Amino acid sequence: MQLNAYAKINLGLDVLGRRENGYHDLNMIMQSIELHDIIYLDAVPETTGSGREGEIAVSCNVPGLPCDERNLAYKAARLLFSEFAITDHVQIDIEKHIPIAAGLAGGSTDAAAVLKGINEFFMLGLSDEDLAERGVKLGADVPFCLMGGTAKAEGIGEVLMPMMTPEGLSVVLAAPDIEVSTKEIYEELDRITISRHPDLDHLQAAIDMEDIGCIPEFLGNVLEEVTIPKHPEIGKIKEFFMSNGAAGALMSGSGPSVYGLFVDEATAEKAYRSLKETELAKDVFLTSFYSSLGGF
Repeated sequence: MQLNAYAKINLGLDVLGRRENGYHDLNMIMQSIELHDIIYLDAVPETTGSGREGEIAVSCNVPGLPCDERNLAYKAARLLFSEFAITDHVQIDIEKHIPIAAGLAGGSTDAAAVLKGINEFFMLGLSDEDLAERGVKLGADVPFCLMGGTAKAEGIGEVLMPMMTPEGLSVVLAAPDIEVSTKEIYEELDRITISRHPDLDHLQAAIDMEDIGCIPEFLGNVLEEVTIPKHPEIGKIKEFFMSNGAAGALMSGSGPSVYGLFVDEATAEKAYRSLKETELAKDVFLTSFYSSLGGF
């Protein structure tokens, strides 16, 4: 079985407060993009009759990426194997294209694909809502990655309202070669007074009206207030996009990835080629919004 696991960007991200358990209440608008990993899943029937829970093997084309119980794809498979007492063995091969630890939900989307795949392969009969309830145990982004497309997200990211995916915008995505600790970014955010919250109401209205000219104007991510001062490279990439024809530019998640939205495809292609010639980013992609026909 082959499954695509799509990357995620934030069109809007606001932090409303911190919970006693350390999690934060969020208000977000999230968007899948065409950039994706590929998950290959195959099962070997258990023939010994031992009744023991099946083995899970994970491989990946990226050297150094943990492929044991630390991997979210492994955890996703183990979660369902344990709940449904699956005794067959499964092989999960991950072909990574989404940069690792880049604020693009790469691990979460792989986990979401594995949840879908295990559910289908072993005919467990779980609905999308059922999978989302289990997926949030693995990570706050997993429910959205199960849904895909465009959605407003509240809570810690698990309360989702699907939206129509706007058409006609090109995305140039840049992942600089720096490390950002999401935990540290949120801890620092708790210590400062947020100077400006993004206008997600107007962003949502622009998306609902499919006004691709206005959508880029209302992009906003409150975490930029913390991440960019720590990593000025992110601000430089945003400046590059805006000086090369982007209608809007934003950091995704807690960083370090940055994207530019373009209303003109030719301008996007030119900016993509120009950015690849600089040393601003390790990985650069020309992509577009992904519209999920599934969702719940």
